[in-house]
Amino acid sequence: MRLEGKTAIVTGVGAGIGESTARLFASEGASIVGNDILDEAERVINSIRSEGGNAEFVKGDVSDINDAKQIIEAAIDVYDRLDILVNNAGIVLPGRVDNTNPEDWDRTMAVNVRGPYLLSKFAYPHLKETQGAIIHVASVAALMGLGNRAVYTASKGALTSLTRAMAMDYKDDRIRVNCICPGTTDTPSLADRLSQLPDPEVARKEFIERQPMGRLGTPVEIAEGILYLALAEFCTGTILSVDGGMSL
Repeated sequence: MRLEGKTAIVTGVGAGIGESTARLFASEGASIVGNDILDEAERVINSIRSEGGNAEFVKGDVSDINDAKQIIEAAIDVYDRLDILVNNAGIVLPGRVDNTNPEDWDRTMAVNVRGPYLLSKFAYPHLKETQGAIIHVASVAALMGLGNRAVYTASKGALTSLTRAMAMDYKDDRIRVNCICPGTTDTPSLADRLSQLPDPEVARKEFIERQPMGRLGTPVEIAEGILYLALAEFCTGTILSVDGGMSL
């Protein structure tokens, strides 16, 4: 119960890495505020409650200023504290610079970069009180070139740089800011993207082959990395790769 007495916000809680992180944190004793843009994500919160954990669901778009405020306020209203913010919500849209339309560019940047900015901004005074932690969920794409992922790569690269800047800005407040860069992870989001390709099975095989360890990561493995960053008191500004060797 290494997080007993602490409150954690996890965005994008409805599936994959967000769901696994919320469940893992709850198993370690944390009270969870889970956010997602979809109503269906509340099932994760209900499941945590059914297993004896403390959890609240807040529907909202992290890129919307009012929704972002509401997510932070929920943690304070319900649990009267905030210790950990996990900025996990994100979207993946394919494309190169020449064929990415401006609407897709702006939406990706809004969710993947503006969202973490807003949540962190409103969380700051509460995390200062608890000397808490922020973990941004970026991607291996931030560390290497990936084809047909221009705006996604740009957004995740922005998160790694933002992590270092925030770590410097808030070191005197004793707020640790770190970032995890997952490799290709076997999530519902990945399955959905593969299903839209001409041959999903071939595409899945290609995704597996590009990782030196010869398999996809699991959401739980990424969640364990996020838990490490939440607990590692000597880490700030850390960019942690959990990618099966993909960034070698």
